[in-house]
Amino acid sequence: MRNAYRAIENTRNGKGNPALRLLLTNDDGIDAPGLAALEAACAELGTCTVVAPREPMSGVGHTLTTESHVGVRELAPNRFSVDGTPADCARLALTVLAGEVDWVVAGVNRGANLGVDTFVSGTVAAAREAAQRGVPALAISQYVGRYRDLDWARCTERSQRVLEPLLRRGVAANHFWNVNLPHPHDDAVAADVVHCPPDPSPHATRYERRGQSWSWEADFHLRPRLPGCDVDVCFGGRVAVSELPGGPTHRTGE
Repeated sequence: MRNAYRAIENTRNGKGNPALRLLLTNDDGIDAPGLAALEAACAELGTCTVVAPREPMSGVGHTLTTESHVGVRELAPNRFSVDGTPADCARLALTVLAGEVDWVVAGVNRGANLGVDTFVSGTVAAAREAAQRGVPALAISQYVGRYRDLDWARCTERSQRVLEPLLRRGVAANHFWNVNLPHPHDDAVAADVVHCPPDPSPHATRYERRGQSWSWEADFHLRPRLPGCDVDVCFGGRVAVSELPGGPTHRTGE
């Protein structure tokens, strides 16, 4: 069963646009171009409140600040920077700063969050935190090809194309969408959207000694992958969409 969701068709504002209440966050920091791309992509979907880390917080996973105070600065109406993690941002926003929202959308992350990456991604953790609290959520990330520049305007366009159908569809209770945008060599090509499972393959594990320390050496672009899973789909030039659980699941009678 899917969460109760205010369908886009029934919540149009005076301009005929969807009037969703959206909470936007990320892990690259409040000044990141990916967050600006997400704001542009969501502009016609409704009203946005931004609650994002003051500094980049990539790779912090679902870390939460519990042993110290969390600083919050209101930069403008409905725009807050937080001295904390992405999961802190989602939790603070949903309990204190943003009030009631229809969706939490985290991104656009610079770099893919595919397969096992979802366990270390701060962007994904923000969406997971929302899902655990019963709020529909979506994490969106942009794969960056080797030695290539990223066109954030194209990222905005691809984000717009995938966001509205997923928000219309809704998501299963206590689950969230994980979306990864491709980086095709021909950026003008419209990428197909594929619903697929996350790839369980671990990254290659190889360390090289650097003096008294060790350095992890791996090629993200050549990572192991299974056919039809999210890594294969995204690296193959299509938008990978996976539905992930927010946490442990419980079935009555088991």
